[in-house]
Amino acid sequence: MMRWMAAIPALLFAAGLAAEEPREIIEDTTTRIIDLIEENRAVYEEDAERMREDIRGILMPRIDTLYSARLVLGQHGRGVDTDDVQEFADALAEQLLRRYASALLEYDLRDRLEILEMSGDDTDRMTRVRTRIRLDGSSRAPMDYVFRKTEGEWLVFDVIVEGISYVATFRNQIGEEIRRHGFDGLMERLRRGEIDLDVEEDA
Repeated sequence: MMRWMAAIPALLFAAGLAAEEPREIIEDTTTRIIDLIEENRAVYEEDAERMREDIRGILMPRIDTLYSARLVLGQHGRGVDTDDVQEFADALAEQLLRRYASALLEYDLRDRLEILEMSGDDTDRMTRVRTRIRLDGSSRAPMDYVFRKTEGEWLVFDVIVEGISYVATFRNQIGEEIRRHGFDGLMERLRRGEIDLDVEEDA
């Protein structure tokens, strides 16, 4: 189930150009990505890299990768040059894209998403879109998308699956990597594909 669930954040981190508000971003992106996969399923089954490229084009511009990376690094990011943090952010995003893009081919995701009404806790700078994903049978799994507005644009920076924050989960694992290998060692291991982040780990 968790691998199925892990595919959803990748699906919903993107947004259509016409969508402005976070709730509309979720609705629009769901339709766009599902349609993309259904129209090109046969091609993508033979060419995983093309699928990643197609998803990447609409995915990355709508993620606040630098802000997320700084949250993941936490205290370990203090004093790290912005260019190095951006490289870490890009490497992290690329690993997640590679890990979950193929999972999107395995499931029929249409009509599984319920978007709840917006909460009164939201502000004009930060908001959370609460959703429920229908699993097999009648069960529903909570999955929330946390947005922040920067330079007038809403961008996703965290996903909370069944109460577990991706940022917090990755911060625990990345922190351990940095304690063992240092930041430079972490980056080398990321470049070589030696780090496999586990989204199922409790935060």
